[in-house]
Amino acid sequence: MKKEKILVWLSGGVDSAVAAALLLEQGYEVKGGFMKNYVSETGNCTTYKDAEEAIKVARHLGIELLPFDLQQVYQERIIDYIFAGYEQGITPNPDVLCNSLIKFDVFLHQALALWFDKIATGHYAQIVSSSEHFQLLRWTDHHKDQSYFLAGLNQFQLSKSLFPLWTFTKSEVRAMAKKIWLPNAERKDSQGLCFIGNIPIREFLLQRFPRKEGAIIYVNPAWRDAWLTHSTPTTNGVNVGTHSGAYFYTIGQKHGLGLNFKAYVYRIDIANNLLYVTDKDSEQLQSQRLIAKDWHWIAPNPSFSHSLKGITGKIRYRQNPPVSCRLEPVEENTMQVSFDEPQRAVAPGQIFVVYQGEVCLGCGIIA
Repeated sequence: MKKEKILVWLSGGVDSAVAAALLLEQGYEVKGGFMKNYVSETGNCTTYKDAEEAIKVARHLGIELLPFDLQQVYQERIIDYIFAGYEQGITPNPDVLCNSLIKFDVFLHQALALWFDKIATGHYAQIVSSSEHFQLLRWTDHHKDQSYFLAGLNQFQLSKSLFPLWTFTKSEVRAMAKKIWLPNAERKDSQGLCFIGNIPIREFLLQRFPRKEGAIIYVNPAWRDAWLTHSTPTTNGVNVGTHSGAYFYTIGQKHGLGLNFKAYVYRIDIANNLLYVTDKDSEQLQSQRLIAKDWHWIAPNPSFSHSLKGITGKIRYRQNPPVSCRLEPVEENTMQVSFDEPQRAVAPGQIFVVYQGEVCLGCGIIA
C-alpha cells in the first residue's frame, strides 16, 4: 500500500518539529516546507532565525526541506490588509487570515501541485471527518486551543490537512522534543504578528503611517445622555492629553495613552484624529450585540430553526470560556450576534468565532 505523502510546515518552532516526527513514526512519507513570507532588516523579524531552526530540524529528522517564497502574496493578502484596517480605525486579526489565505491556501495548493496528499502543521486543534463533512474541534487544553485561528478554513482545506498534536498537551510535546533530541526543543514559542515577529504594532505601523498628534477626550459615563444629543466632542468630554496617531490604538486599550490616570479607549475617530477614552467599567465599553460581516461556515449552512442551539462565541482569542450567544442572519454573509451578558471592548476588525460544544462552526469579522 502506497504511503501518504505529507508536507509538514516547519516553522522553526517545537510544535511543527514534533508534528513531523510523529508523522514519520506513524509511517507517512514526510518532507518539510518552510515559508518565507516576510523579511525585514529592522525590528524583530524572525524569518532568518526560523529558517535556521527549520533546517536543523529537517537534518535531525532526516527529511528534505523545501523552500516556499510567498512574500508577494503575503504582502498583498496580509500586510496590505493590516495597514488598510488600521487606516480605517479598526483592529484587524492577521493570524486568522494568514491561516485561511496563506498556510491552508497558497501553501496547500503548492503542496498539492508537488503531488503531496496533504499538509500538516503543529496547530493545537482536531479535525474529525464524518460521512457528511469535516469538523474542526477545540483542543483538549482550552487555554492553548488554536481553533479560533483556524475558524476561517473550509471543507476542502480541512480534508487536505493534518494536526498530529491534537491528542497531546503542550508539556507532553515539549517532553517528546527533548526525548528525541530535537535541536529546537528548548526554543520559546513565537509571539507577535503572524510571520512578522515580536514587533510592537505601533513600530510596525510607522512603516506606513506618520505620527500625527491629536486630542484624547475623556468622557464620563454620567454624560451619556448629553453626549447623544450633541455632535461636538468637547461639549461632553474633557481634553486630557494628546496621542501620536489615532490609528495606533484599538478599542479597550489602556497602555500607551500617557495619562496620569487609568482610562480605556472606547471610540476611535480617524477622520478627526481623536481618541475617546472612559473608565474601565463604563457602559460605553459594553456591547450587548455585534454585527459580523463576511460570515463563514466551516460546514454547510446550518438550519437556524433546528441546529443552532447551545451556541457560544469568542470576541477575542484569549476569551475563555466562550460566552453564550444567539445568531441571526441580517443579510447575505452578515450575522447579528446577541449576547446573554454584555461584552467588554468589542473591537471592530477582530474575528468573532462561534462554537457548538467543542465544535467550531465558523466566524465573521466584527463590523
